[in-house]
Amino acid sequence: MESDGTREKEIETRLLDEVGGVISTIKSAKHVDEVICALHSVAVLLFPTDSSLIVGSLDELHRAQVRSAKIPAANERKKWRRAFYRGAGFPTLALVLLIDVASNWLPCFPFSARQHVYDVFFVHGLAVEVIQSLVPCLQYSLNDGFDAKAVKSNTERLLVLSLLENGGMLRMVKELGSSELYEDLTHAQLISVMSRLAQIVASIPDKASQRASSSLSSHLFFKQITSQLLSVSRDRTETISDQESIFYKHDVDTTLLFIGDIFSRICRRGSSDVLLAELVPELLRHVQNILSSSGDSVSVDNFESDPGSQFWLNIMEAVKDSYSIERISEQILLQLASRLASDTETYWSLHLLFGKNFEKSPSIRSMFVDKFLLWKVLPLCCLRWILQFAVLQCPPIANQLTKGHATEILLDTVQRLVSVWASQDFIQSTPTEQQVYVTAAIGLCMEKMSKEELDSSKVLMHAILQGVSCRLENPGHLVRKMASNIALVFSKVIDPKNPLYLDDNCVEAIDWEFGFTIHGKGTLSTSTFIEKHIDDTKSLTSSESIIDSCHQTNDQPNKITRRHSRRASQFKMIDPDEIIDPSMLNLESASDKDEDDASSETSESSGDSSLQPYDLADDDTDLKQKITQLVDIVGALRKSNDPDGVDAALDAAEKLVRASPDELKHIAGELVRTLVQVRCSDLAVEGEEESIEEKRQRALVALLVTSPFESLDSINKLLYSPHVDTSQRIMILDVMTEAAQELASSKTLKSRQQQTVSRALISTISETQPWFLPSSKGPPGSTLWKEVSETGTPLNYSHRYEREVPSRPSPIIKGKTRRWGNHYANIKNTQAEEWTGNKFPVYAAAFMLPAMQGFDKKRQGVDLLGRDFIVLGKLLHMLGVCMRCASLHPEASALASPFLDMLRMREICRHKEAYVRRAVLFAASCLLVSLHPSFVASCLTEGNVEVAKGLEWIRTWALEVTESDTDRECYIMAMSCLQLHAEMALQASRVLESTENNASSSHPKVGVSLLPSNLNLGLGTIKVPPSNLRYSIM
Repeated sequence: MESDGTREKEIETRLLDEVGGVISTIKSAKHVDEVICALHSVAVLLFPTDSSLIVGSLDELHRAQVRSAKIPAANERKKWRRAFYRGAGFPTLALVLLIDVASNWLPCFPFSARQHVYDVFFVHGLAVEVIQSLVPCLQYSLNDGFDAKAVKSNTERLLVLSLLENGGMLRMVKELGSSELYEDLTHAQLISVMSRLAQIVASIPDKASQRASSSLSSHLFFKQITSQLLSVSRDRTETISDQESIFYKHDVDTTLLFIGDIFSRICRRGSSDVLLAELVPELLRHVQNILSSSGDSVSVDNFESDPGSQFWLNIMEAVKDSYSIERISEQILLQLASRLASDTETYWSLHLLFGKNFEKSPSIRSMFVDKFLLWKVLPLCCLRWILQFAVLQCPPIANQLTKGHATEILLDTVQRLVSVWASQDFIQSTPTEQQVYVTAAIGLCMEKMSKEELDSSKVLMHAILQGVSCRLENPGHLVRKMASNIALVFSKVIDPKNPLYLDDNCVEAIDWEFGFTIHGKGTLSTSTFIEKHIDDTKSLTSSESIIDSCHQTNDQPNKITRRHSRRASQFKMIDPDEIIDPSMLNLESASDKDEDDASSETSESSGDSSLQPYDLADDDTDLKQKITQLVDIVGALRKSNDPDGVDAALDAAEKLVRASPDELKHIAGELVRTLVQVRCSDLAVEGEEESIEEKRQRALVALLVTSPFESLDSINKLLYSPHVDTSQRIMILDVMTEAAQELASSKTLKSRQQQTVSRALISTISETQPWFLPSSKGPPGSTLWKEVSETGTPLNYSHRYEREVPSRPSPIIKGKTRRWGNHYANIKNTQAEEWTGNKFPVYAAAFMLPAMQGFDKKRQGVDLLGRDFIVLGKLLHMLGVCMRCASLHPEASALASPFLDMLRMREICRHKEAYVRRAVLFAASCLLVSLHPSFVASCLTEGNVEVAKGLEWIRTWALEVTESDTDRECYIMAMSCLQLHAEMALQASRVLESTENNASSSHPKVGVSLLPSNLNLGLGTIKVPPSNLRYSIM
């Protein structure tokens, strides 16, 4: 051993002398041939160099010097190379090669000389040492006294050659596993070297310049080195050898630790998808080969005994970083889902990677049964795979979830999931996608449970019923659907013969995806979305009755389904003495007059047989008089024991109210109270509750439209009355919303001259057309402006509108014919008149102010800020619609300030229910549309602090929602609100600019300004989002 050590020292000393001579020659060289000959003298000692390949480019003197170089034997060359790279020789020479030679001489090298006496030191040297010398050169700057650009370009070229094109990563793995090269290092020192190497390799894409080869980009670089590292798994014996007999003589774990460290650093740099795109196909191919060779009888031994499985069984143990393990696991599931892997293939893939560590590593178990079930949102197939591997813990049969023997794990998992799922905070603060995912996990687990397992837990049943109850009270249809699905599975576990259906969909197979697809955050129409969710509250189900029905175990199935109304085609008894109203004969269709003669003869031939006996007492109902007075309607509605009379009164109510009789103003309030308090559900025939409820709402809408002030006085008092329940309050707000929209869309005939005068007297704010639409002026026959959807970015700060304009008629030459009679006068009158709409602004204050007063007070049976949050959401929606209906009118400007104060209340804008926050965003969007830009400009110029601060609050609060709100729909609506705010700010800034321009042009000499001199500049600030431009009033 001493002789070997002495021999190595001698070789190292000779190499250092040789390297020193080469460096001095390079420093003093006058011609490139001198540099080539000097490098050749060292290369021939280390590599099998063919001198004939480079002599052709040299002169005679240097050619003879190259040919006379002494070539050592193969065994001797191996010792020289090890001493050169493991000692101080290579780092010293590499610094000169990478800086001095690359800067001054390398461009003059012939291609063959560069390849055999320059590149050979980096391409065929020890990859571990080469990579540590190359990467630091990527960070040199221009101030270091040499051509840094040439140095970096040459270094990047050498990295591509040595590391990518010549299998540098694979050679590095072989070198680290060789006992001959690093036998002088302890295990801890070797681990430190591997960690430093992994860090250097993973940092190469970050240090490469922008002009570097595309192979050094993070995507392609990590893809190629991953492919090289995975080639280890293709070796059956886990030994990698080459022509120089470098073997794995250390433990296999040493090599795998290096590969695992590389994988971790790739994940840390955000390229886990690139890593798994290479790893999963290799893994899946290996699993498919074993499954095909094993036939039907597949067991754990088939996989663990296969030599090719050793890499996969140990690789995840070599990954020490917990974050990387989580990212790799998640990406494996997603990659398998994208490749449509079967349940069996996925189970064995997960078993190969994680089966060894699942039992002994608490972090791996927690990742699968906690993070992947409660905190992640993955496709449904991935959820099924997680449950099969981590919860059921057995191979699937026929690609279906299969229950194993680990029942305790199943019960413990369900208890943990249900305890989170049933909490009110989870419903309020968790995104809908997450709730769908957790609900699916609970449902799939419960499908594999038995009644005995359910009864063994005293807490589980109570938590399930609590979660179902909380969700049935939620206004969102999707949330209630989650409750109905869990209740159905729960009922099947208790009594499979009596499934409990809480909705119309009586299907055995449950859709655990709920028709829900996970998208990125995109755009959605604000009004459409909130109105869709607001309308979901119209069909709430009583949770108490449903919870009670969960305990029933009768023989007949308990189905809560909607019964269809009776059809007109059902059999009807014919009354021969029926009194026929002649006026109704005109309503018969024309097709009845042309009936087929054959059918007529058939009916006559059946004559006597069609007559049926009847009860003469029924004549009393036929002889009843129709209701023709509003007083009679009130009286009939108060007779709760006469359902037929109530039905008849509701049938006649709307028509009589629309007729506007003289007594309507005097009886409107009483009729409103009676209609609100009547119990339609108790009086209606089973299955016809919706039709009779619709009649009542139409009658109330007609009252609010025809007699607004008298009706609103009564209906606003009932809104917060303790004698009205939640469903009646929701109905009141729905009626007020529909009435406001009907008043806004009503039309009256008005002369053009009168309209022009009134507009001039009021202001330009009272324009009937929205401020964000182009002018309505145009030739007769032009259609309304419509917004054109644009492709590209989801948020545009300018809109495009289009309309159809009739073609230009051919010119008509007027003659001298005179017009006589009234027809010509009627034509003139028609041209002087036009239809004007929107009667609502006059009644806007009566609609909104009483409803806004006292909404935050907690009364007997009324708690809008707490329990009755659905009513609060409906109230905000109604107020938003009212503001939209009063758009561009002075009333909207007057109501903006109190409405903003209401929306800014912390109890409202930061309500814990996403339903209320959506309603606030909808109301804020309606308010932005309703205010005319000239009013906003006047608020800034006249110092209206409340409105200016309120509008700025809408912008900042919407930004906060987009950044921190967990509800996806709130994010979408906040983005739409920001878009409207940006449009409003842009239009207001244009108004201010035009005002200043008009003032300066009208009084150029006097210098009169339309803006007040004492204006606080802090209030006059408008932000235009596209460029963050601030328009300040000067």
